[in-house]
Amino acid sequence: IRDSLQKMIRPFILRRLKKEVLKDLPDKIEKNMAARMEQKQKELYHAHAQRLALMLQNQTEEEFADSRFQVLSELTRLRQLCCDPGLLLEDYHGESAKTDMCMELIVNAVGAGHKILLFSQFTSMLDRLTERLKKEGIDYYLLTGSVNKEKRMQMVDSFNKDDVPVFCISLKAGGTGLNLTAADIVIHYDPWWNVAVQNQATDRAHRIGQKNVVTVYKLVSQGTIEEKIIDIQE
Repeated sequence: IRDSLQKMIRPFILRRLKKEVLKDLPDKIEKNMAARMEQKQKELYHAHAQRLALMLQNQTEEEFADSRFQVLSELTRLRQLCCDPGLLLEDYHGESAKTDMCMELIVNAVGAGHKILLFSQFTSMLDRLTERLKKEGIDYYLLTGSVNKEKRMQMVDSFNKDDVPVFCISLKAGGTGLNLTAADIVIHYDPWWNVAVQNQATDRAHRIGQKNVVTVYKLVSQGTIEEKIIDIQE
């Protein structure tokens, strides 16, 4: 039955896997970029990490099972501190090493005529980054889960045609279904446990129709949980 069904539908289904057309695609260069936190950010991070370690100390398997959602919440807080302590602490007025690194990459890339996809899992982080882009006088589009389908496709079409150099995208909203081959630089502001999700996001630019080499920057806060996430990915 399966063979008969395949013969019936084969004329109507044309499918090319990425691995089959990889030779048609330009190269993809991936780089992990380590950001060294300044003292204030480092102290905040290590204080929260120590609190989590004390919470887990001497827990039985049953106790750990009961507290796993709290542990996940604490891990998320650590990741937010890596991104920018301002995501967690409203009264924080210090620096974020990764934000500074990201802005330096963007400013240099825009100056060289590149177009950029900037991904983060935290929409609040994208809000902070777009504020920095405004201060630098850099135009951008912002796509999050709150953007409706019609507006979403309008932004995609415009980005592929106009001179706006940066497309800020939340990972969940823009991981699939977008063709953004006008971009040749992809920045992952924060790593995610599942590398396939990040790869799908990168493939918004590195896909059929791309004519340039795509450079992918993964920003990682040095000496933090983010390095562990990269180890898991690898």
